[in-house]
Amino acid sequence: MARTTAVIATENGWKYIQQLCKHWAHKLQVDLDEEAQRGVVTFDHAVATMQADASSLKVFIDSSDEAGLETYKGVVASHLDRFAFREAPLPFDWKVA
Repeated sequence: MARTTAVIATENGWKYIQQLCKHWAHKLQVDLDEEAQRGVVTFDHAVATMQADASSLKVFIDSSDEAGLETYKGVVASHLDRFAFREAPLPFDWKVA
């Protein structure tokens, strides 16, 4: 199992999580937890967990292999940038977790 994480400074993290989860809910398994301000998206070969607080958006991606990890880093980042167009591009500084 491979894991990466990124922390993005933004006050709009929860808004972006909601938009992204609603966008993907029609074709992927999505779990949106308003109380925890967390969204989980299950792809074919990866799981993206996003957690917001007042000043940041944390993104964790777990994949069965490194190639999948690289693919889904791009997928998640590009979609978040689309919803965060006023702040885009968001500064994704991926770290191995």
